Order: sequence, then structure tokens, then C-alpha cells
Amino acid sequence: MTVIPCEQNQALRQKIEEFAEVLKVESHKLGQHGLSEQEFYNSGLFRGAIERIRGQYSATMRDKRDFARRVLNHMQDQGFIADWESAGDANRHDYSVRLPSGKIAVIELKGCLDGNNTNIFERPPHAHEFIIWSVCTNPGADPRHNAWSGIHTRLSAEIIFREQRVDGLIIWDMVCGTIGRPCPKLAADPARATSIGPYALPPPCLYVFPATIPAPRNNPNPSAQAIGDVQLLKAFNDCFGCQPEEINSVTFEVQHRGAETVRTTRIHRAGILERESSATAIQRA
Repeated sequence: MTVIPCEQNQALRQKIEEFAEVLKVESHKLGQHGLSEQEFYNSGLFRGAIERIRGQYSATMRDKRDFARRVLNHMQDQGFIADWESAGDANRHDYSVRLPSGKIAVIELKGCLDGNNTNIFERPPHAHEFIIWSVCTNPGADPRHNAWSGIHTRLSAEIIFREQRVDGLIIWDMVCGTIGRPCPKLAADPARATSIGPYALPPPCLYVFPATIPAPRNNPNPSAQAIGDVQLLKAFNDCFGCQPEEINSVTFEVQHRGAETVRTTRIHRAGILERESSATAIQRA
């Protein structure tokens, strides 16, 4: 049972670990720094360079936004959405999408879901639908760990504790279907790929959440919405050729247990329980 069909490419992960070891012991031979091996490692040059590279990769959203722009433009060209716009830096969300029905869907763009940034979001008052979109550009990341960490550990706690309704989640980016993250959907049928610019994309992984906020006393276990009830997810579904058995239904059962509030997260796909948590306490600072 899996939270997401794809999995970490273990062969690539092994190569990453091996190359990291080579860098640690051979990096003093690179560049024109003029230092001996001992001076190089004592100077902090290696650690500083690594931290600079990490910061550059972590801080930039340019590639992620370019990917989202290409996808939304394609959806608009194909008539699955009416229009879209970037929300700008002044807002706590990334995109507003006008649907053919006239409804407004708001998208919050996130990374790999296993970090604290996943907890930072605010559903704006004008949103008829609010969607989290995970764009994880690290080929060495573990998609199953990240998806479960995001859905159960982070999003469920924010939805329940802060009463922030999230209608659904998209996990999909430019690494999907590449050697860094092989996609079972394309392995079974390569013709399912959609070409957008330089990308050949598999159908996205879509997660549909409840329409109401779980509450221990009066709404302990709301059902997940149907894909047709969340128009933006339905647009992704139809535009990129998802199949009914690939849609994930997510529920959060919440109850009081002594002084604690606990929740149980369940993910069903094609009517089959794919992943279930234990009753986990909501712990926030």
C-alpha cells in the first residue's frame, strides 16, 4: 500500500551518495584556490561553497514558477480553465485561477512537503477552492515520505487546528517521469505523456480532501469530496488524462483523547485503503 504510486530511484540515490563522498574527499583538487589539502578543509571554503549552493537551490522559485506557468497556460489554451494570474508577492498564495463556471480557485505552490514551509498557508476569503500544489525538484527526494509527511504530519494538523480548509493537493512537477523519478503510469503506457515545452509529463497525482473542517464533537470524520466537486482538480484530471482509479481520497478522523486532540489520516485509491495513520496527537508550538 502506497501514499503515491512512484517511489525513490534507489540507484540514483546510491549514485548521489557515492558522488557526495567523492566531493568530500576530492574537492580540494578543484578550482584555483591555491590552498593545500589541509588548508582547504580547515579554511571552511568547502562548507561555505556547499551552503551557498544549498541556499541557491532552496531560495529560487524561478524554475518552479516557470513550470507552473507552462502548465496553466496549456490548460487555458485547451479550455480547461478560463484564465489565471500570479497573485504577486503581497499575497500569501501564488495563483488565482478563474474556472469556466466563474468560480475562483487559489493555488499555493509548495516544495517537497516534508519541511516547515508546508505549514505556512492562508486560504483567502475570495477562494471558492483552495489547492496546495507540491513541486519537488529534488530527484533524490523520497516521494512517498514527502507525500505522507505533507498530508498527515503537516496539512492535517493545520486544517484541524487552524480551521484552514484545503480542498485538494496536487503532487506533480518537472522531475515526474524522468530518470530521477520514474512514473509507473508512463511505464505502463508511455502514450499517456503530455508534452509541454521541454517536458513530457505523466498524469498528475491528485488528492481530494473533505469539504468541511473535521471537529471532534460535531464533524469527527467528514468524507472526502468527489473529484467532480473540486473543479480545479477536475480540470487537471481531464486535461492530463488521469484515470478514476488513480484519484486519491483523503479523510481525517478527529477525536479527543484525554487532554489531547488526535487525528487519523486515511488515503483511499480505487476504493482500497492505501495508507492509514495511527491516532496521532496534534502538536504545534
